[in-house]
Amino acid sequence: MPKSTDAPARKALPGRKAQAARNDGLILDAARAVFLADANAPIAAVAERAGVGISALYRRYPSKEVLLRTLCYEGLRRYNVEADAALEDSDGWRGLVGFLERVVDADVHSLTVHLAGTFTPDESFLPHVTHSGEATEEIVRRAHASGRLRPGVTAEDLALVLESCAAISMPDPKRTAQLRRRVLAVLVAGLAADGDLPGPPPRAGEFAWRWERRR
Repeated sequence: MPKSTDAPARKALPGRKAQAARNDGLILDAARAVFLADANAPIAAVAERAGVGISALYRRYPSKEVLLRTLCYEGLRRYNVEADAALEDSDGWRGLVGFLERVVDADVHSLTVHLAGTFTPDESFLPHVTHSGEATEEIVRRAHASGRLRPGVTAEDLALVLESCAAISMPDPKRTAQLRRRVLAVLVAGLAADGDLPGPPPRAGEFAWRWERRR
């Protein structure tokens, strides 16, 4: 009998590892909710929201600094995944718009708006930051080449578009998502408009000061 060509089923994690993985997911979800609401909240508030013991949290994240860094690293990783997906689209304008929509839906830039300056990024961020910058520049270049993107729009302008959407926050998460998409549609219409933009464009690195640790 010929061997099956089906891929073997992925083995389940052993009990302790599975529990650790579940706890890690609970901790990161809780940390995102707690610190986006109050960046100065104590790490104990994260453990309480996650429903795990403080010792379990500290075994995985030995300090609030490490936890904040991990949250923002995961946000950067998600941004890069969506940027890479945009570059696979054969239509530069469609790739740009889809990229903006997915990043807004993932709420990536709330981390920048609320957590910049609350921790010190380490060297592990550098290759991912470099990749995000290069990918965004290419998304913008392709959108310009399509003839649909407004002259003068830069990659740094896209960052401001995304942060503008992330700044919208309502008590009801569903309403927040609706309003963010509505505002994004208004901003995308502006990206497709004719005419010169006022003032000089934001410079590369102009917002880097926000990531300096606040004392």
